[in-house]
Amino acid sequence: MELIAESNSFADYLAATEEIDYEHLSIREKADELYKSSSNEIEFVKTSFEFVRDQIAHSWDIQSMRITCKASEVLYFKEGICYAKSNLLGAILRSKGIPTGFCYQRLTLGDTPSTGYCIHALNASYLASLGRWIRMDARGNKIGVNAEFSLKKEQLAFPIREAYDEIDYPTIYVNPLFQTITALKQNTDCLTMCLHSLPTEIEALG
Repeated sequence: MELIAESNSFADYLAATEEIDYEHLSIREKADELYKSSSNEIEFVKTSFEFVRDQIAHSWDIQSMRITCKASEVLYFKEGICYAKSNLLGAILRSKGIPTGFCYQRLTLGDTPSTGYCIHALNASYLASLGRWIRMDARGNKIGVNAEFSLKKEQLAFPIREAYDEIDYPTIYVNPLFQTITALKQNTDCLTMCLHSLPTEIEALG
């Protein structure tokens, strides 16, 4: 699939925002730590991806009621759903000058369409050394989910099943979708939110 950048300006993909709050001391310190342990751009991106994937728990997997949103919150509590974890990975990478955006898939909530649908979040980063964008899914691996950092064949957490009306959206958004942030901010119980209150499709503003 050919990825489509929402903006032609890399500066847009480097901005700090309320959710991508990489000016927070904890984000800067973690980014420094990961950066110093890496020998080049690609290794830093891979190391950062694996940190968020493996060291930040997916809230549903650990059956936690807590909802995190801001990158600094996700890092502090070491948990979040895919929307929150993508905020953290985006913050870490942007803090070191790696243009990073947000990508989405429409997936069945359970195994079949009868369970309903949800929007799933992941990241895309521009690697200057390669001259192209790559996508990464830091949702967190478990049985049946095996996302890896790859410069060749993309290996995301969830393969799209077109027969089930699942969708892989090609756009690399500058900021997280307002529907995903709204879900995190308007709910108080993560487990209930995951079952009943996640957005089911991408909606246009206005």
